[in-house]
Amino acid sequence: MTDEGTPAGEWFVGTHGAPTTTTDDDHPARWLHVTDREAFLAGAQEIDPALRERLAQAHVARGVPKRPTAVVRWLDDDWVAVLTPTVWFTEHDRQVHTGELGVLAGPDAVLTFEAGDAGVHEHAMDRLRGPGPTHGSGAQRVALAVVLGLVGVASEVEVALGDAVADTERLVFDRTTADPVQRLYDLKREITEARRALLPVSAELPELTTDERRVVADRRTLERVATTVERIDRHLDAHDDLLSDMLQVHLSQVSVRQNEDMRKISAWAAILVYPTVVAGVYGMNFTHMPELHWLLGYPFALALIAVGCVVLYRVFRRVGWL
Repeated sequence: MTDEGTPAGEWFVGTHGAPTTTTDDDHPARWLHVTDREAFLAGAQEIDPALRERLAQAHVARGVPKRPTAVVRWLDDDWVAVLTPTVWFTEHDRQVHTGELGVLAGPDAVLTFEAGDAGVHEHAMDRLRGPGPTHGSGAQRVALAVVLGLVGVASEVEVALGDAVADTERLVFDRTTADPVQRLYDLKREITEARRALLPVSAELPELTTDERRVVADRRTLERVATTVERIDRHLDAHDDLLSDMLQVHLSQVSVRQNEDMRKISAWAAILVYPTVVAGVYGMNFTHMPELHWLLGYPFALALIAVGCVVLYRVFRRVGWL
């Protein structure tokens, strides 16, 4: 299936079928995009029967791993297989999700599959439709566009997580909102998941640039891609550190508020104890207590209680306890 109305020289993508060719006569190439690993292996069989066996030998044909892993294997001097996790972020629940991307690139063909909703394939198509470098074969340009699409999606996830961290930071210092601890821990978990998906990528990307005889794309471009992945990981690490700092600040705020509450409780307890003490003294009913026989004894006791409470209240207000 091809995109209709695409100008000559742009890329056409075959989906769920035989690879289609580009209209670039100088560097003809085929690009087949499928949606799962089984179709990926079938496509490799269709391009070259020996490729599937080499994929199996390179452990690229294994089942879906329990944790994100990246694999870069040169099948020979011309063919390279890349298997890497992908990430995407959903705004409504602030969740990071992981998928899988496979690339098989050779001299005149590229085979890809993508599991998940990261949209790496769409990013690659957008790059190929737009202006870009014209050096290298068609297959190299497709492979590079897919790798850049992978990094572009990861960069979008990092930006989205940064925005979520900024929103959470405002909540931490807003006393009218609910306890943000759960949200802080949730974001830290999502950042950890994103880093777990990107770490294998940063570890395996240098494999594409170690041998000058084996060229997937422009060497400098791939080195910049590897640097970009490391930068994204550093930013995610900074977001995680900021969340840790926010958690410490929040716990400090809780401790301060608890101390303030305890001081207020203590101050009001002292104010209430004073009338109790005065009432206890006059409730003793000793015979030789002259105040018991005064005409103004009762108003005097009430005034003594009121004045003492007012004095205590002003003292506590002055020292910041009330």
